[in-house]
Amino acid sequence: MKTELVKTDAKTDKQKIGAAAKLLDEGKLVAFPTETVYGIGCIAEKNAVERLNEVKERSLGKRYTLHAGSVEAALRFVPGQSLRAGQLIKKGWPGPITIVFKVSDEFVKTMQARIGAEAAEILYYDNTIGIRCPDNPIASALLNKTKKPVVAPSANLSGQAPAVSAAEVMERFEGRIDMILDGGAESCKYRKNSTVVEVDEGNLTVLREGVYEREQIEAMSQFNILFVCTGNTCRSPMAEYFCRKILSEKLGCNVDEVEKMGYKVSSAGTMGLESIPASPEVIRICDEKGIKADRHLSSALTYEKIDESDYIFVMSRGHLNSVLGICDKAGAKTSLLDEAGDIGDPIGGDMEVYRDCAVQIENALLNKLDEILK
Repeated sequence: MKTELVKTDAKTDKQKIGAAAKLLDEGKLVAFPTETVYGIGCIAEKNAVERLNEVKERSLGKRYTLHAGSVEAALRFVPGQSLRAGQLIKKGWPGPITIVFKVSDEFVKTMQARIGAEAAEILYYDNTIGIRCPDNPIASALLNKTKKPVVAPSANLSGQAPAVSAAEVMERFEGRIDMILDGGAESCKYRKNSTVVEVDEGNLTVLREGVYEREQIEAMSQFNILFVCTGNTCRSPMAEYFCRKILSEKLGCNVDEVEKMGYKVSSAGTMGLESIPASPEVIRICDEKGIKADRHLSSALTYEKIDESDYIFVMSRGHLNSVLGICDKAGAKTSLLDEAGDIGDPIGGDMEVYRDCAVQIENALLNKLDEILK
């Protein structure tokens, strides 16, 4: 057979992309560039996968990763995601991350009915599915054109380094695959494999480092909660420490392990005070709850803290205005901690005033965290 080499541009060569998609849907093998390396695509059908195994000289039983042309298309193959998975998707897709999702027997049965038993058997292995959403216009256009699910392992023989150019693919697979889409010298900008991450509820495991290292993946998957008050010595520190304690109980871990589980909790003040300890009343209330707040030092609210946060909870409408004054785009992620109204400043009050404030904060937190974690 002859391997057709097609120079293409996703923006102008729609007919060429369409022809390649048609070949894939017919069960043929088409190599195409991603932002990492070249892949050899085939539809998730037995005959096509068997031919792919033969071409790659790959042992039977190895799993293949679904490749999707968009985030929306990818998410049709998994149920609702955990917060950490959602963070990784939001910050890492499209991009060089393969995510392995765990799914239930019931969901696999649903997908069998939707895409067919044969395709489901190939894509779902031991109640897991690996999915890639490439950040390459040729790959995206091709995958969005196909009518059937596509898998696309790297273009290399088993045990060899993956190809990062159309010429390398041709050298290795000429006469063995049907088409190569040549996207030019800059198509594979990273020129190394994707990072493979397994997510299961709140847990995240890096199975293979690639473009992203483990520390980068952990940072990308982190969920940031910021509490804001005026001086960052009373209300927002209580909210921060109470929140971390509640999260530890819900996640079944120690307080100091909450961040490792993917939740970063912090607080800041609109007044701009730095390095002021929490008030004695707050330290005492926290001590009574088994929480150590004696090392807290106030921190000023900044654009950077607002920008990196996923949820911002303020104590009053005045604080809300302060947040929006610093970053007017933060409105969608900023809200009153207590939707019923402002949480008053206890400064100058006695312990009873502080306790009332703490109760209001804790009750509001329980409601908010139930919404976030559901």
